[in-house]
Amino acid sequence: MAFEARGHAELRSVLKVEVNPAKVAVLTTVYWMAKEEILDEKCSSLLDLQKFNLCQALLASEHSERYHAGSLRDMQAAMAKVLHNEDRHRIKASPFVGLVVDETVDAMEHRSLAVFSTTVSPCSGQTSATFLGSFELLAGEAATVTGKVGEVLRAFGIPAMKLTWLSAHSASLGAERRSGAGTALSSLCPLLTEMHCLSHGSSLLPTHSSLSIEYLQKYETTVDAIYRLYSSPTGESSGLQELWSVLDLCEIDLGSPRAICWTSIFPAVEAIDSSWPTLVLLLENEAERSPVALGLCQELKKFHFVAFTKILLDVLPIFQKLSRFFQIEDFDLSILKPIVSATATTLQAQKGSSGQNLQEFLSAMTEHPRGEREGESRLYYKGVELANCSPGHLQHFEHLKDSYLESVRGSLLDRFPSGVLEAVSSFSAIFNPKCYPQTLEDIGTYGVSELNFLLQAYSQVVVSERAMSDFPLFKRIVFSLSQLSFRDLCVKLVYSSSEMHELFPDFAVLAAIALALPLGSVLAKKISRGRELLKRGRSRCTKDEGLSNLMKIAIDGPAIDEFDFALAIEYYESMRESGFIKTQVK
Repeated sequence: MAFEARGHAELRSVLKVEVNPAKVAVLTTVYWMAKEEILDEKCSSLLDLQKFNLCQALLASEHSERYHAGSLRDMQAAMAKVLHNEDRHRIKASPFVGLVVDETVDAMEHRSLAVFSTTVSPCSGQTSATFLGSFELLAGEAATVTGKVGEVLRAFGIPAMKLTWLSAHSASLGAERRSGAGTALSSLCPLLTEMHCLSHGSSLLPTHSSLSIEYLQKYETTVDAIYRLYSSPTGESSGLQELWSVLDLCEIDLGSPRAICWTSIFPAVEAIDSSWPTLVLLLENEAERSPVALGLCQELKKFHFVAFTKILLDVLPIFQKLSRFFQIEDFDLSILKPIVSATATTLQAQKGSSGQNLQEFLSAMTEHPRGEREGESRLYYKGVELANCSPGHLQHFEHLKDSYLESVRGSLLDRFPSGVLEAVSSFSAIFNPKCYPQTLEDIGTYGVSELNFLLQAYSQVVVSERAMSDFPLFKRIVFSLSQLSFRDLCVKLVYSSSEMHELFPDFAVLAAIALALPLGSVLAKKISRGRELLKRGRSRCTKDEGLSNLMKIAIDGPAIDEFDFALAIEYYESMRESGFIKTQVK
């Protein structure tokens, strides 16, 4: 996109700057540091190192006094401006835009908002995922998020009619049914559909704070205490090694003041399950001299704890599998509705018959007469006597199991409302050649209801009568293109120079909307990178604006040889000159 920036005269500042190697050398150093996440404080030493290695550009006498480590933030801002101007051209050219709003909370309870866009190029039909900025949020209401999203829309010139998808994820609010931003924007953006962020699969399982189940908090507290008690690799037990290796594998920071959602971390639960007999033995040995160990030992021996661990072992892999589907680059949208439905059905079935791990646990328990009273018995599992196994306790556990499974199932369905699933399924039915009937004779009535759904939903940007008239020919052509994927066909339709684009204008519009849907591995990696940078960068940047510029370069910056440093120098010189003039006026 750099050539586009050069081609637009309005992007050039009034000041004409002569690009010299010294300036480029400093900017490439600052750019590389941002890409590689090198601390700003290292800039001076890196420049000195290059001089020591006889970098001729930096040794030149004309090296400007404006280009030094003290101006690093301004240089980063200038380079981020180059990238953001390319974003504006990309957004302006794209027929429709998708938006991802990712809210995170760091260790100090600071809320941040990272905003990404998905666009479609009419010149090639290809999609792009772009980081638009990060913002610090004040405590509380969704109005704050809505305000920031509104600022982004205005800053990048995104018309209300172009915004077709909003994928929102909130770490602080959990699995809410609908974000406040989506509700507010829907009244302004008539084509907007809000859905769960498919590219953030790890957030599919709700946290215990979003589920009104009392026992979850107790279970989390117990598991958290166990990991903290045995977090140091000092013992020889393989069970303990399994516990503290989970901390490295899942990058869990026990020093963070934020609560850790153990019930959503499968390796952590798996390690608790496999090391359970060892943990009970260790806690029994320490119980006499440690009240904490005594309390934990009593809790681990309870039927509820072991049985609920088995439930988690049955539930968490279901969501892991669901998440993996959404990380596929060319994700087959036709399976979204069936897989969500199948997941909900599986969770519903476990209420009646229980999952495999829970069933195996119940079968593995052995019963021994208590002896004191006739009819009473003791239950053992892996040689350990379980506590709280009375009929009343077992009945209470059945209620707990049903409540948990229903809450998780309900949360899943809230994230994928039927209207959203219907829209995605309809797009797939129309634009995925592999969903079409096997024979031409069966194609007559195929897809009519799905097309009607889309034409009604997007009636403001399509001509329904024309689309219905074109549909029979469109289907016959798609049938002959069975080797194409959903994305391939949409790209062919959106590409402005293609015959299909000219033949089927309404289907080209619908295809562009489908391509703007925020999903795929590229977007997933950028969201993940954004979260990592926010987590590490918040403590290093005093201003959110500085952090956002750093993130922009790190996430979206191209290779050094592809970046337009000449334009960045113009912006930087203009910013410095403007600042100098303002200082003189004051």
